[in-house]
Amino acid sequence: MEDSSDGPPTSAVLPDSCLFSQVIFNNVEKFYIPGGDVTCHYTLTQNITPRGKDWVGIFRVGWKTTREYYTFLWAPLPADAHSESVVQQQIQFKAYYLPKDDEHYQFCYVDQDGAVRGASVPFQFRAESEDDILVVKTQGEVEEIELQNKNLHKEKEELKASCANLQKQNMELQEELKKTQELQKSLEALRSKAENLELELNSLKMENKHLKEQGDCREAELHQLQEQMQSVSYEKERLENRLKSALDHMDQLQSQVLNYEKEVENLSHMDHDKTEQLETLKEENHQLRLSSAQQVKPSPAGKAQPSSSELPSFDLPIFADFPTPFLSQQQTQDLLKELEEQKNLFCLLQAEKEEAEKENQKLQDENDALLRQLSQLGEFVPFPDASQAPNPPPEAGSLLFGNPYSAAGGSLGAGVEASLRKCPMCGDVFPEDVETSEYEAHVQNHLVVKCPICSESFEDSNKQVFDDHLFCHGLE
Repeated sequence: MEDSSDGPPTSAVLPDSCLFSQVIFNNVEKFYIPGGDVTCHYTLTQNITPRGKDWVGIFRVGWKTTREYYTFLWAPLPADAHSESVVQQQIQFKAYYLPKDDEHYQFCYVDQDGAVRGASVPFQFRAESEDDILVVKTQGEVEEIELQNKNLHKEKEELKASCANLQKQNMELQEELKKTQELQKSLEALRSKAENLELELNSLKMENKHLKEQGDCREAELHQLQEQMQSVSYEKERLENRLKSALDHMDQLQSQVLNYEKEVENLSHMDHDKTEQLETLKEENHQLRLSSAQQVKPSPAGKAQPSSSELPSFDLPIFADFPTPFLSQQQTQDLLKELEEQKNLFCLLQAEKEEAEKENQKLQDENDALLRQLSQLGEFVPFPDASQAPNPPPEAGSLLFGNPYSAAGGSLGAGVEASLRKCPMCGDVFPEDVETSEYEAHVQNHLVVKCPICSESFEDSNKQVFDDHLFCHGLE
């Protein structure tokens, strides 16, 4: 079916004759006078519903499709288009648009789908004459006409059969056309679906490529992290070995400091004893001088002084080795010399002690730096305690466990006051009569490491067990 703005809707399909009775043309003349308008009367039955683009055309007899119209007019819509009763309609063709020959024509009603719904009897456009009323023919002409009629009838039957076949073929072609259209629609749907699937496949490929790139990046990052972990583990082991060596060295220095303290303490006692002995000797020497001066009194004139052999001899048990009281001066000098040597030795030990304290402080600073590095690596936490603040680091120039002589408030050089020991952790003071082992056990009790996560306690000597415990928390 074709529809354009210049012409009516038509169809190239052969019309179905069973639909011709839906519109009936009334009062159709056999002849219409040329040069005059023609009025067409027709009736719309209940089997047809008129629509806006229905039309009435004049066709030459023998037409095959609705495209072969000569002229047409749009069919007017009835006042009540939805009425189920019969409706009478009429239209008028102007003479200007009518055929000028004397061929046979007929009216046809065509709907907007291009299907013929009604056809009139044939008519001509010419004047009616008497020859048209009465025609006299001979017998031979009659027989010839009858033979022509038979041939025409036979031809008509053949045409009907051919028309029926064509209509059947037309229906089959229409069905095939419908199937083809459905297949075409299905094909278009499949093409659209295939395009969508192709787009989705391309999107998935791009996403897969992106994921592969991300996977490669993740693998490279993982490899880099593994290398970093190996480097960190190696650095951790190196720092732990350094820390262990530093702690061992610190323990050795601590032991040396304790030995130096014991030696200083012994030297203090020896210095004190020598000082008391010197004072005693000075006092005895003074008494001996007084006694000697009292015995040697001034003699009267003319009397000789007693000789040294006549002087009384004193029994001095301390200086029994000296022949005379005047030899005590030499002993005094020897004692002073020995005391000076003891003081020099004391100063030397004091300098060694200060040097050991400096080295101890240097090791302590190095240990603190190592502990900070381990803390930054997240693998080691030095002596944490969740319930109390950490102990402050030792001051510059002090020992790791403090100066045991600073608690006494006295001077080592004096050697008079008792040497007291103070715990560097809790501040408890231990007097001299407390055993060194008890003091060391008290300090060792403070050297317990607590886990900052589960508060489990570990001995400071079991550093590897504590590190493994913290590593297990890191894996969780």
